[in-house]
Amino acid sequence: MFAFLLTLLIIDALLLSAVVLLQAGQGGGLASLGGATTDTVLGGRQAVTLLTKATWWCGGIFLVLALALSLVPRGGGSSSLQERLRATTPATAPSAPLPLGGTPPAGSAAAPAPSSAGAPASGAAKSPATTPPSTAPPPASTPKP
Repeated sequence: MFAFLLTLLIIDALLLSAVVLLQAGQGGGLASLGGATTDTVLGGRQAVTLLTKATWWCGGIFLVLALALSLVPRGGGSSSLQERLRATTPATAPSAPLPLGGTPPAGSAAAPAPSSAGAPASGAAKSPATTPPSTAPPPASTPKP
């Protein structure tokens, strides 16, 4: 059913494209917004031709088929290729979540990441916990009267 509706939709889309391209230009439309004077922005009322009716019918059929395709289940089971791919892909066990900060878990040989992006790669930058306290004098206090 799905393949049949999809085939109809493709045929209708090709027919709609051909019908639209066969129509003569109206001389109005968006070209009239550039300063040309016409009766209306989208062109005047013209006679309904066979191509105009075919355009409306093909457009309506396209919309109905597209809606029907969205409601119809996609049918068909797994193909043999999909089954072979599922069989050859190993099932992986879910990995443990990574720590969000602090020290790596015990037994991990990974080195900690540098603390800042601008730090030299030689390891000269020290983390804030290992830097010695500053030797600046304490703030001056004001005497109380």
